[in-house]
Amino acid sequence: MAPFLAYEDKGGVGSSALPLVLIHGHPFDHTMWAPQITAFSPTRRVIAPDLRGYGASPVVPGITPLATFAEDIAALLDDLGVTEFVLAGLSMGGQIAMECHRQFPQRIRGLVLADTFPAAETPEGRKARADMADRLLREGMRGYADEVLHKMVAPYADAEVAAHVHRMMTATPAEGAVAALRGRAERPDYRDLLTRVTVPALVVVGADDEYTPVSDAEAMHAALPDSTLRVVESAAHMPNLERAEEFNGALAEFLTRVENSPRPTG
Repeated sequence: MAPFLAYEDKGGVGSSALPLVLIHGHPFDHTMWAPQITAFSPTRRVIAPDLRGYGASPVVPGITPLATFAEDIAALLDDLGVTEFVLAGLSMGGQIAMECHRQFPQRIRGLVLADTFPAAETPEGRKARADMADRLLREGMRGYADEVLHKMVAPYADAEVAAHVHRMMTATPAEGAVAALRGRAERPDYRDLLTRVTVPALVVVGADDEYTPVSDAEAMHAALPDSTLRVVESAAHMPNLERAEEFNGALAEFLTRVENSPRPTG
C-alpha cells in the first residue's frame, strides 16, 4: 500500500482549467515549486506532492523504483478526484513523469520535462549511484549538499534561491534519498516512449545545466512528436527557481496551448 503522501493542493475553485501536477527532483521537496504554485494557483488547481522519502512524506527504506513513485502519484490523484491533468517534472521528477506516461498516458493532457533525460543508467552511473548511496548513509546529506549546490543552481544564482535549495537538500532524510538513488540506478530507457507521446510537450532546460545539458533537451525535443523547447539563459539545473519569471512565462504559454488542443482520442 502506498504511503500517504504530503502535498500542497491550491487553487482551482470555480476554474475549468486543467489541474497542474508538479513532481519535484532529488533531493528536494515540493517547495521547489513555490514560484509556480504562486503563479498558477489563482487560475487553476495546482498539486505538488512530496515524494515518498522526501519532505513531509513517509520514509520507506530500501529501494524505490520510478514505477513506485508513479504509482504513489496515481493513488494520490485518485484520492483527490483528479482524472486528467498537465504533468510537470524536473530532473528525477521528469523521469517519474515519463514513467507516469508509461503507466497512465490517458490521464495526461500535457507533459513538461525540465532538466531531465530519458536514457537508462550506464554501468558507470549505476556504480556512482551505489557509491553515493553508501556515502549518504554514512555521512548524511550536508557534505553532499555543500558540494553540489552550485551545480544545482548556478554560482551566480540569487543567494536566497541558493539557500532554499541547500535547505531542501540538507532536510531530505538520507534513507529516502538512498532508496531513490538505488531505484533510479535500475530505471528503464524512456527514449522510445517519448516518440509515442501524442499530447503536447514542453522541454525546458537551463543553459548552464551540467547535469542535463542542452543537448539532452534537444534530443528529447526531437523525439517528441509535438513539443516546444525552451532554453533558459543564466540558469543551471533549476531554472524554475533561478529564473522563475522566464520559466513561468514558458509554462503559461504551454498551458494555453494544451487548453486549446483537442482531447486525445483512443
